Amino acid sequence: MSLVVNVHDAKTHFSRLLDQAHAGQEIILAKAGKPYARLVPLSPGNGKRQAGRLKGRVGLEFFEPLPPSELDAWQSQ
Repeated sequence: MSLVVNVHDAKTHFSRLLDQAHAGQEIILAKAGKPYARLVPLSPGNGKRQAGRLKGRVGLEFFEPLPPSELDAWQSQ
């Protein structure tokens, strides 16, 4: 079951809420009584990288040089 907490209370008890979320409790953050966001624990990753995982998802055009107009936009920042 989810715990619903208003933003003001969440700011006051944020550390405690983090501990509860880490322990597996789902916490719904509410703003003016309406659900706004969800605080849940991160799923554990396997920590291992897998070569070729994105094979076929990135086309060869990804590796083409940028057009001058787009390159200028990146360099002007």
